[in-house]
Amino acid sequence: MKIIFGYCRVSTSKQNIDLQERNILAQYPTAKIYKEKFTGTKFQGRKELDKILSQVQSGDTIVFDSVSRMSRNTNEGIELYMKLFDKGIELVFLKEPHVNTETYKKALNSGVELIGNDIADIYLKATNKVLKLLATQQIELAFKQAEKEVLDLHQRTSEGIETARRAGKQIGRQKGDKLIIKKAIKAKKIIAANSKTFGGSLNDEECARAAGVSRKTYYKYKKELKEEIQNQ
Repeated sequence: MKIIFGYCRVSTSKQNIDLQERNILAQYPTAKIYKEKFTGTKFQGRKELDKILSQVQSGDTIVFDSVSRMSRNTNEGIELYMKLFDKGIELVFLKEPHVNTETYKKALNSGVELIGNDIADIYLKATNKVLKLLATQQIELAFKQAEKEVLDLHQRTSEGIETARRAGKQIGRQKGDKLIIKKAIKAKKIIAANSKTFGGSLNDEECARAAGVSRKTYYKYKKELKEEIQNQ
């Protein structure tokens, strides 16, 4: 039985992975969706894509919202594309249908009818070679465009940070700012209520265990509590 896989991936928290899933299911409602978040630009090492690659067989289909979801590195993208194509696996890119394997396959299978002489044979071989070259170039262009978009994004981000810095804006958290999280607040409350340092009955080791933190974190929180008390 042929299987349709849908692969979704986002690289930042600002991207919407659900949109990719909806786009795929809108055209392939039976697709088995694999989702991946916050990965690098290479397809190697992506756990969910690796799961698909370990299962997919000839006749199966992998659907991507865009070629950039498969790979944003041109060389690796083309290598993976050709590897899967040679295995008889269909690749679908919703935003770049002109580089779907079905389109590529049609280009390779195109040609003129043989007339039965040497000139016709040479013409057919030349025609198919040109078609294959053009189709391959289209695939390469699609991956190059995806790779360029990533580089442009990195460049714009870098320029934006530099512009903000020159304007005197604070980049990131200021020195001394504390990242307040629920776990830290809860742990500090336990330490303040139970540590012998603050009038409780537990020694440091017992209190760290009760707060559910390491000894290093415990002493860090204990120091911060002392500073907070002194500043009151």
